[in-house]
Amino acid sequence: MSTEPTTPDSGTADVAQLGYEEARDELVSIVARLESGGEPLEASLALWERGEALANRCQTWLDGARERIDAAQAGSSSSAKDGPEADGR
Repeated sequence: MSTEPTTPDSGTADVAQLGYEEARDELVSIVARLESGGEPLEASLALWERGEALANRCQTWLDGARERIDAAQAGSSSSAKDGPEADGR
């Protein structure tokens, strides 16, 4: 069995605690292991499941970042106007 942090029995419970970079780096490692084709079927399935959970975690981080950017842009564009009536609505 590998001594890497990503093992087939790692599960997905701790994925929700990972930061974006941690999840992305582990996902890259999993993809490399799966692409190498050296894992048995059961291990490959477990890696795939963990990879899916990591990909979802990364997407959650990216979605949150997009929302923060959109909110910041909306805040800065509304402060540049004289008020809610300035856009003609």
